[in-house]
Amino acid sequence: MTKTIVLTGITTTGTPHLGNYVGAIRPAIAASKDPTVAPFYFLADYHALIKCQEPERIRQSSLEIAATWLALGLDTANAVFYRQSDVPEILELSWMLSCVASKGLLNRAHAYKAAVADNEQSGENDADKGISLGLFGYPVLMAADILLFNVNKVPVGKDQVQHIEMARDIAGRFNHIYGEHFVLPEAVIDEHGATLTGLDGRKMSKSYNNTIPLFEPEKKLRKLINKIKTNSLEPGEAKDTEGCALFSIYKSFATPAQVTEIRQRYADGIAWGEMKQVLFEQINEHITPARERYEALLNAPEHIEMQLQEGAEKALAISVPFMKELRKAVGIARIGT
Repeated sequence: MTKTIVLTGITTTGTPHLGNYVGAIRPAIAASKDPTVAPFYFLADYHALIKCQEPERIRQSSLEIAATWLALGLDTANAVFYRQSDVPEILELSWMLSCVASKGLLNRAHAYKAAVADNEQSGENDADKGISLGLFGYPVLMAADILLFNVNKVPVGKDQVQHIEMARDIAGRFNHIYGEHFVLPEAVIDEHGATLTGLDGRKMSKSYNNTIPLFEPEKKLRKLINKIKTNSLEPGEAKDTEGCALFSIYKSFATPAQVTEIRQRYADGIAWGEMKQVLFEQINEHITPARERYEALLNAPEHIEMQLQEGAEKALAISVPFMKELRKAVGIARIGT
């Protein structure tokens, strides 16, 4: 049976929160157990350097992310779970791809265009002020992450679709020059994917500083939930579930029957304090077993490192011979061979 190769990268700049779990981690964990899928999950620590120049933050984030995925039950027997920096062929391929990627293509990248627009709006004479080569070349590194393993499908948000299209363009150009070596990847967008509301009513995101860390201790979890913004409706007054942050989060951790019951309690005028208690209990019950495993893993970093090294060995078993083939294709070889 030919498996579908699927790849997901996790940038190591923050602590996993409830929004990450519902939107990306939970479905990825499920995919890791699918016998028809060959999943690749990696800690994108080289990508993290583009925006973060705090070494300790990147180290801590790498630890927390790896511990989170393992605690939640990632099937490392089926999935390849590795650190980007443990596979040097990614950077080697990134250079090869940069030599066929047109500057015009990279000029159109959303992140680069946004940075240029910010400079222009602030009155800077140099539109490229403060923009690193890393930011400009980000799509090429992402293409290398994908193409090195001839990935079929890449689950992404709508804002990342452009990068997959760019990877296809770069792969197509390389194939045209050097022969067919790369599979053209496809972006997979979950139109019905869950997006959680944060503490302030906006989308839960570390950039808004409105997140609830996934494995907060019980007391801190309760305190954060109590901070979630609500309206001024009194107990006994009917409340609307639409646009309610508490309900948005609750339904992502509840069964359909529980959601139906809570909708009725909203109609009956549940008090906000009561709903926050219901939400706390629901989330806490859901994550407590994984939280205990997470804390145990943090206390045994050698086990996390062992899992990452095993994943790197699997990745290298693919990347090393493939890069040998690619070097030969572009004319880089020992004399006489």
